Amino acid sequence: MVISLKNITKRFGSTYALRDVSIDFPAGRVVALVGENGAGKSTLMNILSGVYQDFEGELHYRGRPVYFHNPREARDNGIAIIHQELNLIPQLSVLENIFLGQELLTPLGTLDKKAMFAKAKALLGRLRLDVNPHTEVAQLKVGECQVVEIAKALLADSEVVVMDEPTSAISDAEVRALFSIIADLKRTGKTVIYISHRMNELFEIADDYVVLRDGRKIRQGSMADVNEKQLIAWMVGRAVADVERGEDCPQDTEVLRVEHLTLPNLSKPGALLSDISFHLYRGEILGIFGLMGAGRTELMETLFGLRGTPAEGRLFLNGEQLPFFTSPVDAIRCGLALIPEDRKQDGIVAGMDVKANLTLSALGKLERAGILDASRERELCQRYVDCLSIKLASMQQPLGSLSGGNQQKVVLAKYLATEPTILMMDEPTRGIDVGAKQEIYGLIRKQAEQGLGVLVVSSELPELFAIADRVMVMCEGQVTCTLPISDATEETLLAAALPKQ
Repeated sequence: MVISLKNITKRFGSTYALRDVSIDFPAGRVVALVGENGAGKSTLMNILSGVYQDFEGELHYRGRPVYFHNPREARDNGIAIIHQELNLIPQLSVLENIFLGQELLTPLGTLDKKAMFAKAKALLGRLRLDVNPHTEVAQLKVGECQVVEIAKALLADSEVVVMDEPTSAISDAEVRALFSIIADLKRTGKTVIYISHRMNELFEIADDYVVLRDGRKIRQGSMADVNEKQLIAWMVGRAVADVERGEDCPQDTEVLRVEHLTLPNLSKPGALLSDISFHLYRGEILGIFGLMGAGRTELMETLFGLRGTPAEGRLFLNGEQLPFFTSPVDAIRCGLALIPEDRKQDGIVAGMDVKANLTLSALGKLERAGILDASRERELCQRYVDCLSIKLASMQQPLGSLSGGNQQKVVLAKYLATEPTILMMDEPTRGIDVGAKQEIYGLIRKQAEQGLGVLVVSSELPELFAIADRVMVMCEGQVTCTLPISDATEETLLAAALPKQ
């Protein structure tokens, strides 16, 4: 065994994150660590990688007890971790982020910039990311940042590589490249601990599984001896039912129409979005599918007024023609809401409490004579906590202390509190466990049934088949296909999402 965790217990105040967990991780194996959000997976990996030092129990590495005082010490001992939440410095370049704390030096003790550039270029090429290493990270999309995180962890030739949701924001091509690298690591005797909520990935690459639930180890064994339903049942402690599809949406009231939308690219010739036209009905869920770089997020941001760049074309809301928004404030006033792709960066203020986050977008409705009415704020917050079944100890607890699924529900509640007529959601279940996903699907369907028009961007086709009434496919900034979900197949949608040249 390369790594052995023995009787690990970790508390945050009076709350147990882990209770008496013991797990062995062998060399040359890929071990899937699974469980709902809040089960203790990331806490366990933070102990393993030296992020948390105050825990009970023992950590054994290659047969001897070890104690890491910080992540660098763990890394120097051969343990690398790819965190679910991005930990890059936006103002530094891709190269500087990859080599931060592990720079290459010349014999004179100066930075060997040429060697670092070549190594960074090779790593990014191996992961199929065509980005200049000197590019500032702030200019990258979420998926590209995720690839840089992976490259950063793979730089050191580590004995143990922990991957926490590494594919949550990357394209299919990059996923295939990552899986190839995992196979190489396995062949050379490395240990890979793989955390993911995507069941198909686990059954493709993992040799063994470990199930955590409520901070305890529930089960451990070989992936060959288990099926998806069993694994999910152990994770959530119950059978998870699929969301029941309602009747087809009556297509009689159009709430949104976009005609010939074109968004210029200010950094190089061409357009980010080109001649996009579509419509959305009241009570309809329109899924938007495409590969990384297809323009899905740019479309959502343009409609919500986040791009700042004037868009060409025509926009109709509830039959009235309006100019494209240049401010989210104007979009919210006109009944639009956007659940952003990057929850941590754009959706929450982690250090503020749940109540403050939830009511942040609706403060204008909660004031009397310019002063916030605390009782109305509590009432509004409690209504959405109950309506969306948000699990929390108190409305005063920091939002960052909630599980990913409950954080996402707070983001959803924040925008539902503005009483929108059109709800736009960009990757609404990114990094969320199976049980919480089904809850989010049910909430999306419920909002549509109550009359909202819903746009859902997702890179997961099973997700769109579960909730969408129609699917619109984008490729290289253009719409290539729009189909009723009853006429769509995975093959058809993937073919429409692939560039033709």
